[in-house]
Amino acid sequence: MIKKGLAYVDDTDPAVMKEEREKREESANRSNSVSQNMEKWNEMKAGSEYGKKCCLRAKIDMKSDNGCMRDPAIYRCKDEPHPRHGNKYKVYPTYDFACPIVDSVEGVTHALRTTEYNDRDPQYYWFIDQLGLRRPHIYAYARLNLTHTVLSKRKLAWFVEQGLVSGWDDPRFPTVRGILRRGMTVEALKQFIILQGSARSVVQMGWDKIWTINKKIIDPIAPRFTGLAKSTLVPVKVLGVQNEVKKCAKHPKNAEIGEKDVHYGSKVYLEGEDAENLKPGEKITMINWGNMLVDHISRSDNKVTEVSLKPVLEDTDFKKTVKLTWLADVPDNIPAVAVHYDNIISKAVLGKDEDFKSYIGHQTVFETELIGDPSLGTLKKGDIIQLQRRGYYICDSPYQPVSEFTGLPMPCMLINIPDGRQQVPPTPAASAPPSISTPVPSGNGDAILSQITEQGNTVRNLKSQKANKDEIKAAVDKLLALKKQYKDLTGVDPPPGGKPAAKPAAAASGNADNILAQIAEQGNAVRNLKSQKAGKDVIKEAVDKLLALKKQYKDLTGVDPPPGGKPAAKPAQSAAPSSGVADKLLEQIAEQGNAVRNLKSQKAGKDVIKGAVDKLLALKKQYKDLTGQDPPPGGKPAAKPAENTSTATKPAPAASGDADKILEQIAEQGNIVRNLKAEKAGKDKVKPAVDQLLALKKQYKDLTGSDPPPGGKPAPKPASSPNADKILEAIHEQGNVVRDLKSKKAPKDEITSAVQLLLKHKSDYKALTGKDAPPGGKAPSSAPVKTMPDTSVTPEQLESKIKEQGDKVRSAKGSGASKDEIQSLVNDLLKLKADYKTLTGNDPPGAPQQSSKQKKKEKKAPAPKVEAGVTRLGIEAKKFEDLPNWYSQVITKSEMIEYYDVSGCYILRPWSFFIWEVIQKWFDAGIKELGVENCYFPMFVSNSALEKEKTHIADFAPEVAWVTKSGDSELAEPIAIRPTSETVMYPSYASWVQSHRDLPIKLNQWCNVVRWEFKHPQPFLRTREFLWQEGHSAFATQEEAHKEVYDILDLYHGVYKELLAIPTVKGRKTEKEKFAGGDFTTTVEGYVSATGRGIQGATSHHLGQNFSKMFNIQFEDPDSNSGDKLFAHQNSWGLSTRSIGVVVMVHGDDKGLVLPPRVAMYQAVIVPCGVSDANKEQLNTHCSELKKTLHKAGIRTHADLRENYNSGWKFNHWELKGVPLRIEIGPRDIKNNQVVVVRRDTGVKATLQNENLEEQLKTLLDTVHEDMYNRALLERDANMAVTTVWEDFCQLLDQRKIIQAPYCGAIECEEIIKKDSARTEAVDDKAPAMGAKSLCIPFNQPADATTETCICPKCDKKANSYTLFGRSY
Repeated sequence: MIKKGLAYVDDTDPAVMKEEREKREESANRSNSVSQNMEKWNEMKAGSEYGKKCCLRAKIDMKSDNGCMRDPAIYRCKDEPHPRHGNKYKVYPTYDFACPIVDSVEGVTHALRTTEYNDRDPQYYWFIDQLGLRRPHIYAYARLNLTHTVLSKRKLAWFVEQGLVSGWDDPRFPTVRGILRRGMTVEALKQFIILQGSARSVVQMGWDKIWTINKKIIDPIAPRFTGLAKSTLVPVKVLGVQNEVKKCAKHPKNAEIGEKDVHYGSKVYLEGEDAENLKPGEKITMINWGNMLVDHISRSDNKVTEVSLKPVLEDTDFKKTVKLTWLADVPDNIPAVAVHYDNIISKAVLGKDEDFKSYIGHQTVFETELIGDPSLGTLKKGDIIQLQRRGYYICDSPYQPVSEFTGLPMPCMLINIPDGRQQVPPTPAASAPPSISTPVPSGNGDAILSQITEQGNTVRNLKSQKANKDEIKAAVDKLLALKKQYKDLTGVDPPPGGKPAAKPAAAASGNADNILAQIAEQGNAVRNLKSQKAGKDVIKEAVDKLLALKKQYKDLTGVDPPPGGKPAAKPAQSAAPSSGVADKLLEQIAEQGNAVRNLKSQKAGKDVIKGAVDKLLALKKQYKDLTGQDPPPGGKPAAKPAENTSTATKPAPAASGDADKILEQIAEQGNIVRNLKAEKAGKDKVKPAVDQLLALKKQYKDLTGSDPPPGGKPAPKPASSPNADKILEAIHEQGNVVRDLKSKKAPKDEITSAVQLLLKHKSDYKALTGKDAPPGGKAPSSAPVKTMPDTSVTPEQLESKIKEQGDKVRSAKGSGASKDEIQSLVNDLLKLKADYKTLTGNDPPGAPQQSSKQKKKEKKAPAPKVEAGVTRLGIEAKKFEDLPNWYSQVITKSEMIEYYDVSGCYILRPWSFFIWEVIQKWFDAGIKELGVENCYFPMFVSNSALEKEKTHIADFAPEVAWVTKSGDSELAEPIAIRPTSETVMYPSYASWVQSHRDLPIKLNQWCNVVRWEFKHPQPFLRTREFLWQEGHSAFATQEEAHKEVYDILDLYHGVYKELLAIPTVKGRKTEKEKFAGGDFTTTVEGYVSATGRGIQGATSHHLGQNFSKMFNIQFEDPDSNSGDKLFAHQNSWGLSTRSIGVVVMVHGDDKGLVLPPRVAMYQAVIVPCGVSDANKEQLNTHCSELKKTLHKAGIRTHADLRENYNSGWKFNHWELKGVPLRIEIGPRDIKNNQVVVVRRDTGVKATLQNENLEEQLKTLLDTVHEDMYNRALLERDANMAVTTVWEDFCQLLDQRKIIQAPYCGAIECEEIIKKDSARTEAVDDKAPAMGAKSLCIPFNQPADATTETCICPKCDKKANSYTLFGRSY
């Protein structure tokens, strides 16, 4: 690559290189010769000091919008021994460079990459192409996030390093090792993966689904055992029973699992909870034994101490009895421990900026000591069992008999396996969380804490020195042993850092201390209730009580209670030198902190950084040893609190000088933070600056008792007028410079420089006056105006000129004038408006739009780049460049679709469902004119009904979803969810039809169907559940049936043309593509130009007598006297919500949806413009009245009167949602009795007078519909070709066209056409190498096909007709 000029060696400093890449500037080394690059490359391979400063970069495109293509590094020096090759190599490839090479060389056909890599895909293929390697296909999929956990390896490693978990196989971990140890089966993982499938959107999912799948797999094979909680055992006497052992099945429904020994005797045990619920004389069932009567119950202190049972084993009625688990009192019983794990993260879904460490620390391990039946002793590690009435468990370590060394047995350790219904199942003797109010023996506890701190430092030092694993493990084990020792002694976990919590200082008021104690106690109560998963009402009551206590404290003291409800710790009593020495140490800490940050930003060596960090930590430790407190953020001393004589009074105001000085520091630090963000500095630079700013603000609040004012400035002092006016003039002039540069589309660097100078002037003005500069850099109108324009021109005359010029601009835009002509008119308009503002000091009335964008950008200062103000609310993909991404963004951002946690199923939001309602209403009226009636049949289909028509159901068989269980019980026969309703409805037709007088039957139902297909799901286009209408009719004669087929097809054509403004081709399906089990199928076919693919719009089928013969729908022949039977002629026809997806793809553009007026929820949206406090009420009232007027006229209208968004934001919002017309109304429009109307489909603006406005808008809406249809028709016709030559056919197909070609009608010919027209390379990413399939045989034939030969290259037959072929959805 170096020799070909595709790579070069760069010794640029990493920080400079990063900055150059951001600015898209080429490195000085980019133009080096091949010999220079080879010389430096040899230095890198040798690992020399100079070589270590270099990296090898690919020479791609430094001007690319994609940062990944701006000459990425592909080799770096790494002077460390390789695990396999030792010190053989000094340079190693980067992942981005190695990955495509390895994929190609090792024969990978499909590279599966998460969507985070999307930006790297062009880079991936660039390497492949430049190296001449085979191109794998990249398949992108999004992450699957699980609740109550973290999936980041870095975060999981933190748990391991901190000793909070037992290792990477901890059962609370989402690692494969972790969930397998918890009882997950490999088969369950496979089924989950297949069931879930992949998606392009990130899915947030709970654990219940995967554990439910696992339960279905283990339940039929898990042997049943018995285990009772040891702490609650109650002895039971069973009268008249001898001790014996019998064989019993391990699984009541699976004899193949084998048998176990069950011990019976006169003395057995029950669990206390079961015993407490017994009543004398009650009949119970002892599992694996039989029915018994409760003879006697002995109690002491309201607790059951003994139970007597009388066997009635001859009674085998177990239906209404309580089933109890029990164990005989025999020496062979096995000790066991049941371990239940809770979620490692207490919050289900963490926010983007939330720290996961804030949601740990709760108890997550619950152990219950059990006595198990003797058969538990046979378990081996990894065996999965069910403890009856307790749940599923996996053996983590098997039972070991009494050791000769310890004299104690090793109990069988069982880990609970979740079953998808519960998190931590309540167990009778589950260990409760340790009480945080347990008294800590101060002496011993403090001594152990010191050892914990010391040992923690030892572990950290070993890790930082990269010591060997055995040494680190030994140190960690010692640390864990100390923590356990502390917990055994105190009953609580040691505090973070191994330091005892600060003792509460004596508060100035006894009442305040009492309330704080109550707050702490109530907080604990709330936490305990949540950990125990108490009811919502109970938790809410406890929370309300806690909030009331906090309010009481604040009313008493004037401040919020401290976190945890503890009074703030008193500052450490230090010796006299402490203050001076501590301040000096803080200065050194701040200085050393800056040194560390500088080293990191310069990407210094690890050893250098480590030395600086060690020095910083030593200084912080020295400070803490001296003061007893951690140093404040940024290394700045905290302000001393003002003395307070009573907790009920607020802090006294601080001395003005000190507060002002801190405010100046806040303002200065705020500017530093803003500049860093504007320069897009790294997080390692921004975060310390922000921390220092927050520390200063806290210091100010501690000193004054109030938050610092915005901007960090004290109340503004009156500025000296001449200086302020001078700066305002400079702001005004520089603002004009910036606007001119932008209008001329000057280079970004030039614009950025001008913007920065403008921001500096504004900052100077604010520093001088304490106020933001007024818009435009002009002083308010109350200030004397120094210069005036020509006094012969009055404001009224200027207003008139501005109105005339505005009309000229709108007229030019509406007539499609050139850009230069429009720009010249706009410049004249802006000059008139500037003259008006100079003359009056105010914006011209009714023209706020001109300055709204400028104001918006000024508010976003100080970011110098235009991109800084861009949000991600708009569409970020181009329709003709990345249709899948564009489509996904349009349907979600326009609020049509919400993704659902079941793959392939989607939520239809009102914006899309309204379209379906309009289609329903129009089509329903049409079919009722034909005599069709609506009905509803059940969604469930019996297996036997489906089996009746195997030919018909064959196409649907892989997609049928089955219901197999009711609760925990298996159904006697699985029930299908309808994929279509022929087999549901036709048995009823057979019972209804006895005579020709019972015909015709014309029924339609609006319903949902489920087709569980596993192809790539796409909202609206290919979903597992969708809405549709399906009509089913039966006639006495074939002629009647044929007529209805075409009548319905005309209605479908009307839906697309009259409602959706989409042209379709009416035709008949080929034999290969017709409906399974039907005689023939008619269809309307659409065309999507962005992919060049056809799409089926709706179908109308003639079923002939195939189904009537199958389901015996017959009647007596009215023309025969012999009682002969005739079979009915049938049709079926359907239209689905796929039509909504067709609307999106055919009409949408790069701004979002473009909705046809007749199906838009809002046909017009009214947006008030130029709103001010003075005219707001008038504008809103006018807009509301207009909305009512238009609504009465039958125009669906919405008035957007939201005050939290400006008019520009609303314009973009409603453009994205595709509203056909936008009506803009400003003060001038009210005055002139007019409105400005903007079309969504073309963007053309027009001014309409209010007189007869309703009719004007209705006409305009019809025009919009017709124009949209005609545009789509022209686009379709331009891409529909006719050919009789096979080579032209393939070429046209690759040009994304649909083709009418002669075809003989043979199924084998169609299969050859599809196969031979396929390509080895992907045509588009959703249909790799797709060949052409028949769309339909158009009713309107382009020519006589019978004189032509079939287009199939291997067929010499004459054609029957021209058939429309193309790639399709």
